[in-house]
Amino acid sequence: MRKTFVLDTNVLLHNPESFHQFEENIIVLPMAVIEELDKFKTHNDELGRNARHVIRELDKLRLRGSLRSGVDMDNGGTLRIMVGKDLVEETGLTRKYADNRIIGVAYHLHRQLKKSDPNAVVIFVSKDINCRLKASALGLEVQDLEGQKVSFDDLYSGLKTIHVAPNIVDKFYEEHHAPIEEELYPNQFVLLQDAANEKHSAIGKHDGHGKVGMLSPASEHCYNIKPRSKEQRMALELLLSTNVQIVTLVGKAGTGKTLLALAAALEMVFTNNLYDKILVTRPIIPMGKDIGYLPGTKDNKLAHWMQPIFDNLTYLMSGGHDDPDTIGAHKRVEQLIDEGDIELEALTYIRGRSIPKQYIIVDEAQNLTPHEVKTIISRAGEGTKMVLTGDPQQIDNPYLDAESNGLSYAVERLKESSLHGHVTLHRSERSSLSAVAAELL
Repeated sequence: MRKTFVLDTNVLLHNPESFHQFEENIIVLPMAVIEELDKFKTHNDELGRNARHVIRELDKLRLRGSLRSGVDMDNGGTLRIMVGKDLVEETGLTRKYADNRIIGVAYHLHRQLKKSDPNAVVIFVSKDINCRLKASALGLEVQDLEGQKVSFDDLYSGLKTIHVAPNIVDKFYEEHHAPIEEELYPNQFVLLQDAANEKHSAIGKHDGHGKVGMLSPASEHCYNIKPRSKEQRMALELLLSTNVQIVTLVGKAGTGKTLLALAAALEMVFTNNLYDKILVTRPIIPMGKDIGYLPGTKDNKLAHWMQPIFDNLTYLMSGGHDDPDTIGAHKRVEQLIDEGDIELEALTYIRGRSIPKQYIIVDEAQNLTPHEVKTIISRAGEGTKMVLTGDPQQIDNPYLDAESNGLSYAVERLKESSLHGHVTLHRSERSSLSAVAAELL
């Protein structure tokens, strides 16, 4: 039996291709959704682009027949725009809000279809938790957009522990590699652990062809810092590898994700001369109440959002310790930025670019949608390396969670690619206070 899915506006703004994901079912867009898309279409951001894309797609479908009666789509489904009656008054909700009018249409369809067929299924789909709560309270079946969600509890960690005989560990240290019969992903790390003594162990990286090799000595030290844990060592192994073109780093606050990425970038660009420059970007989403418009040029405005990047670069330039010459280190960072060797850019200006031979770091990537992550990664030109860092448990985007954000999605979807490597960092190394906060608060 075909199901009827009523889509909220935020579903289309989150993924403009979402109405193609419901296979041979019926998709209903209330008129309030079209009105909201019209409000967003003039925005010069990702939401505006997505709104315009959806409107163009609907206009193409309009040429096939009547959107009011329903138009057949290429995937076998039917899309219709619901015009006219809703049951907002009967729900007890306020009509002046578009969200309530959309729910009212879903409620009307639910009541109408159930009269003719008790087995009819109407599902309200929204990224807004509060809308789902209201619709569920009215007896509607609700769901989030499932097409691009992953299981955060089962998220690929990049490391697998294998218990082996003691001689296997010894042989690995002697020959620097070992054959592995376990099924592993490319560039996945392996902890070879003595079955009788867990402290007798070794860490290697899968080469994608059934062998695990020892980590490179280069990952033991990188631009004035040394890794403080096995996860940080693994991260540097990927960040310094020319064969791994995209790296994803997931970890809670203080685990060193951004610092490691910047250290590797400085090493690869200024010491090894393998890339032309460093490009650092992050989504501009404030924590808490926004401070409003900022004065000055684009660079002046961006400096406030990029302060964490400045802090890490200054730390690295000062020798990786509490150097009294932090003022000198700060001036060196400013000089590199002024000369164009390090570029700090807002994600707004990334779209449409082709970026060759650069070391790109996308910080706070958990605040991006899967569609935005795809857009950013597709900007990479020949010879470019890209690093995505973030903590999926610290999300400021109201329509994303640990399972639907672009970083988690990229980790799961790219894990089978030989161009990708991933590490989940667990231990906070920033300070003892930071570690306590991340663990207990």
